[in-house]
Amino acid sequence: MPEEGRPYPWVRWSWSAFQRLLPWLLMVIIAICWWLLCGGHLSKPQHVLLEPPELHVAELQLNLTDPQKDLTLRWGAGPALGRSFTHGPGLEKGNLRIHQDGIYRLHIQVTLANCSSSGSALQHRASLVVGICSPAVHSISLLRRRFGQDCTVSLQRLTPLARGDVLCSNLTQPLLPSRNADETFFGVQRVYPWP
Repeated sequence: MPEEGRPYPWVRWSWSAFQRLLPWLLMVIIAICWWLLCGGHLSKPQHVLLEPPELHVAELQLNLTDPQKDLTLRWGAGPALGRSFTHGPGLEKGNLRIHQDGIYRLHIQVTLANCSSSGSALQHRASLVVGICSPAVHSISLLRRRFGQDCTVSLQRLTPLARGDVLCSNLTQPLLPSRNADETFFGVQRVYPWP
């Protein structure tokens, strides 16, 4: 004679019991997936925030220009010259000396004093040149532009500079630049340290 009782040896779940357990089952599945996908980064060492690189920046004003003797523009910084300053780079005989290797943004603007838009032949031939003048092994022109019909030349670029590089700026003709701080200025800013 057949045995009385359940025909199957395992428990049969009712639909209502399954509906009650479904949210809990989904939460367990989501927690396991999250642990597998995201939990691995918790065991890795946390990244330490590095301090930003030391700031190297300079904004210079025209300090001394004697166009009869020398075509080199001499720059200066400090309270006596208005909004000019150096933080990192230094001045050497009116030229800018770099103290840290890196990629720098150079900018310069020179406006000629007593300039007219018609300009003289001297003005048409004149150029503004910025380059590395020392050490001699690094000597190279970095920026160059003719004045032509303009009274103002503005230049900028990104370039790698090495510790000890001295930047000079020259006019190729004996013209007098404006001493107005809003019209004639020169600056550098290290934007990325060089390895």
